Amino acid sequence: MHGKEVLPFFPHLRRSFFYLNPPTYLSLNRQRHAFILKYGISTATNLTTNLPSPCANHHSVPDPNVLYFSTRIYEFTKLNNFGQAIVISSQMLSQGLMFDTHVLPSVIKACTGLCFLKTGKLVHCLASVSGFDSDSRVLSSLVHMYLKCNRINDAHKVFDRLPQPDVVAYSALLSGYARMGRVKETKELFSKRRDEGVELNLVSWNGMITGFNHSGHHLEAVIMFQKMHSEGFKPDGTSISSVLSAVGDLEMLNMGFQIHGYLIRKGLGPDKCVASALIDMYGKCACTFEMSQAFDEMHQVDIGACNALVMGLSRNGLVDNALKVFRQFKGQGMELNVVSWTSIIASCSQNGKDIEALELFREMQVVGIKPNSVTIPCLLPACGNIAALMHGKAAHCFSLKGGISSNVYVGSALIDMYAKCGRIQLSRLCFDMMPTRNLVSWNALMAGYAMHGKANEAVNIFQWMQRSGQKPDFVSFICVLSACSQGGLTDEGWYYFHSMSKDYGIEARLEHYACMVNLLGRAGRLQEGYTMIQQMPFKPDACVWGALLSSCRVYNHVSLGEIAAKELFELEPRNPGNYILLSNIYASKAMWTEVHTVRTMMNSKGLRKNPGCSWIEIKGKVHMLLAGDNSHSQMTQIIEKLAELSMEMKKSGCFPDIDFVFQDVEEQDKEQILCGHSEKLAVVLGLLNTSPGSPLQVIKNLRICGDCHAVIKFISSFEKREIFVRDTNRFHHFKDGVCSCRDYW
Repeated sequence: MHGKEVLPFFPHLRRSFFYLNPPTYLSLNRQRHAFILKYGISTATNLTTNLPSPCANHHSVPDPNVLYFSTRIYEFTKLNNFGQAIVISSQMLSQGLMFDTHVLPSVIKACTGLCFLKTGKLVHCLASVSGFDSDSRVLSSLVHMYLKCNRINDAHKVFDRLPQPDVVAYSALLSGYARMGRVKETKELFSKRRDEGVELNLVSWNGMITGFNHSGHHLEAVIMFQKMHSEGFKPDGTSISSVLSAVGDLEMLNMGFQIHGYLIRKGLGPDKCVASALIDMYGKCACTFEMSQAFDEMHQVDIGACNALVMGLSRNGLVDNALKVFRQFKGQGMELNVVSWTSIIASCSQNGKDIEALELFREMQVVGIKPNSVTIPCLLPACGNIAALMHGKAAHCFSLKGGISSNVYVGSALIDMYAKCGRIQLSRLCFDMMPTRNLVSWNALMAGYAMHGKANEAVNIFQWMQRSGQKPDFVSFICVLSACSQGGLTDEGWYYFHSMSKDYGIEARLEHYACMVNLLGRAGRLQEGYTMIQQMPFKPDACVWGALLSSCRVYNHVSLGEIAAKELFELEPRNPGNYILLSNIYASKAMWTEVHTVRTMMNSKGLRKNPGCSWIEIKGKVHMLLAGDNSHSQMTQIIEKLAELSMEMKKSGCFPDIDFVFQDVEEQDKEQILCGHSEKLAVVLGLLNTSPGSPLQVIKNLRICGDCHAVIKFISSFEKREIFVRDTNRFHHFKDGVCSCRDYW
């Protein structure tokens, strides 16, 4: 009954209205008859036969009257048994007894509790035709009903009919406007309070502070808290908790310190909700010492404080500490809930501990905690990050069984996961099956197509999104510009870059300039890319210079590469990747003295090259292989198989591309070095451990090199396999000796 709104008592209205036959009721009966005809109540669903009730058989009640039914409805409503209250209301009407000003508020409250808007509106109509819609208690109940059903305009219309608004209705309307983020209306209503003769109470202020915080208007919440204090109202735990959350989101640390001092002086420190909010605030303000101190000073630790501490540590990149604390809580027998598990899974997923996130998800279910519509979107990025397709599919099945797959956030996360796992067709299928879509859904699909180099498809989705009435944001343009870059659509990229500000009023950000520099650089128009950087309206960041340096490496452009690298050395002095790119540019030109100089710079700073690393999922287990690492248990078989494939390549006229070895060594040594590249090792491991013809999925932490690209193209043809390789730039889909990137990456 709580899941679907029905109109259980209205089938009886035709009969109950005509119990009132005396001439004195003739006019009223005509109004009710017109009401029935207008709303077609006689065809409404009868639920009374489907729900048990202590007095379901009303014929067993001797001479039932208004007092009897009123009492029963009131009792069930008071116990929050709203469904049963509706059933009794139906039985009351079936006896020809009409709602009066004593019953109507209880019936409306039941509709409010169940969020039965349609039923509530019909009760409102009943009150109107019965002449009871001018009663203050009835009107006040209707205000709350419309607010609960998110119909604030209707609530305000009813509110305006109150002869003298009381503080309860006034507070509810203020809170409703604040919760919906309608700042102007909240302030207007707030300023009229004294003209209306209403004196606000603590509940009124808390409703506005909490409402503004809930709707994301954090500064308004803080301002309202300050007004409350200046007008002499003493904040309680609800006020403090709400404003601390807002202060944390605004990172107003000084304000946080002041509130902390206030609650210590007023003795509010032991309040569990306040303590949790304080921990959360310090975590948001990156004050991990103060956050831990606030936790340690708690007299009695509860699950809310534990969750706040774990989230605070995670938010500040201390994922190892968060995991340690989580394990301690679990070991101490703390009653961890779904929020606890979801928080730590999200922490691992967002901080590169994807395998740990998958293990925690499994462990969560083992201990009997059921994941929800927030847990699944937190887990799925971990599946996508390491291309754990089987785990991702298992999470998808769980969402289907749990009835949460239609959730827009779950759907968007599934789109992203399948795209990152190389199954863009499944991403599109998930998108097409979504009952509702938001901007995140559209952007996720566009980003997926861009990642797979399907530029035309991404552009088509962008245009479809516009036709559907969804306005693009800055992320949408990053997606479409990235797609143009991957597909070499230079002219289209320029069009969308200019359209962004001209047609949508979205000013280009650094990310958009980085996309354009990458677009021009990949097309070989390096000088144009450099000119664009020089003409940018703000200082370019590492992403912009990095895009130029990467393109200089593709075309081995020394002079522009040196300019980009110099800027990056200042912006990211500890990033070894920039040094390696410049070194590789020098090596491609056999400039070994310069190569040695760059390597010496790295050594002097204590920097080491990030080793090539690849992941492959085999039978539900994720394997990690490092370039040049022989620790894998099957490395001997991998090397033997790789040697066999190398011989077959040479027989077919394909030879290793030693230009991709950026070391001054002999040619036979260069060939040996190429054999140790991690993506080759991962692909061969997949060949050894999967059935012939089955697809392989590999992820690499660096850009795939040209030699590996050529080798995997050969393997896909020779072994009759589809091979998906995702590097830092894009997806490569190898099939029958051809790659989806058309050798443009």
